[in-house]
Formats: sequence, C-alpha cells, structure tokens
Amino acid sequence: MSIRGVILAGGKGTRMGELTKVTNKHLLPVGPWPMVYHPLKKFTGAGLQDILLVSGTEHMGDFVELLGSGRDHNCRLTYRVQDEAGGIAQALALGEHFCSGSRTCVLLGDNIFRDPLVPLLEKANSRPDWAWIGLKQVPDPGRYGVAELKGDMVIGIEEKATNPKSDFAVVGIYVYPPDVFSIIKTLKPSGRGELEITDVNNYYLKQGRLGSSVLEGYWTDAGTLDSLDYANELVRKEPPRF
Repeated sequence: MSIRGVILAGGKGTRMGELTKVTNKHLLPVGPWPMVYHPLKKFTGAGLQDILLVSGTEHMGDFVELLGSGRDHNCRLTYRVQDEAGGIAQALALGEHFCSGSRTCVLLGDNIFRDPLVPLLEKANSRPDWAWIGLKQVPDPGRYGVAELKGDMVIGIEEKATNPKSDFAVVGIYVYPPDVFSIIKTLKPSGRGELEITDVNNYYLKQGRLGSSVLEGYWTDAGTLDSLDYANELVRKEPPRF
C-alpha cells in the first residue's frame, strides 16, 4: 500500500514572541535551513514523493514562495489551509482527499530529530492496518502525551499527565492506515476545544492496532524560544540524518 506524507505547519507561534510577528515559526532557522526543511527532508530521504503541507491563512503564501511545487526537493507538494487552529487531528482531516486509499505519515513541522524515518516506516509497513507512533525518553514527560509501556508494547497514552506513568513522550511522528479519517469524524473536541491526536491514537490502542518505535538519536520540539535554541544547538553539533 502506498504512503503519503503530511507536514503540519500551522499554529500562531505565540510562544515565540516577537520572532513570529511577521512569519510562521516553521520558517525560522534551525541549523542551515528553515525549520520546515527538516520534515520535508525526512520524507524525501525515506522516498516519499507526494507530500501535503497544512498551514494557516496568514503565511501560506510564504511556504508556497519558499517551496513551490516541490521540484527542487524531488517531491510533489500540495497545500491545504487550516482556517483556524482546531488541533492536530483536525489539521490532519484536511488531508482526507489527498491521502485517499493510502497510508499516511504525519510529521509535526516543529519536531527536530536525528534518526532517519526509514526504520520506523519499515516497522510500520509490517502492520499495514495498524497505526504507528514515535516515542522518545525525555526528562520532562509531563509536557507531552506520555506512553505507558508493558515491555515494548504501548498499553496507554495520557495527554500532559500530572503523574506520568513513564518517561516516554509520544513525539510528532505518526503513521496511520486509511481508516484514520473516518475515526477523526467521530471525535469530540477536548477541554481545549481541539480534536486531539491522542484520542486517535487511543482508538487504535483499544483495537489492539497501535505499534511504536523508540527514537535512538536526539529529539526536541522547537515551539518555544528555549527549545528553538536547543534545536539549533543539537543540529549544529550533530546534523540530522535523512
């Protein structure tokens, strides 16, 4: 079954202060490139050629100007506008037509990590009707969705847990079978008023159709000033592998 890539690059970037007054955070530099090049290069390095980029209304023109048709990156780019922030699952839902009948690999545009995508995709391909998530051991799991593990099986996921059951964060790498879009349609908004990707993952977990891969190299989000600095430091010391 074919697989298509989706980069989620929306959000106002309000935690970045003055840096995002005139640009989208995913266009800020991480290492030698704009941040959005990182997920794009992960996809093209893994051989994906059909890629959808989802962003808000304010800076979509900047992405198109920077990336064009994708020709310079050896891929075919499609763009969809997310009119207002409604959560990761709601942004992914915009890819239903683009991903129709294919499996979908989703990367959050502000996740910077060292490992190439290929090993995770190979494991996910062994279970084509399963969802697959990336995990990383972190010192502050309460900031993220936290995976509860039994051996190497995920048995629970809790969003921003007060008492995390492990130190494994669910990172912004997800692979879904084609039925993900019908699942998103059944979701109810969370207390934050968003459609949560954790609810999607928990649906597959309850069905016994959720696998995971632990990242070996570094991983960070780059959505705050501190984590943007940290991402730049990591990439300078040890360039990511695509």
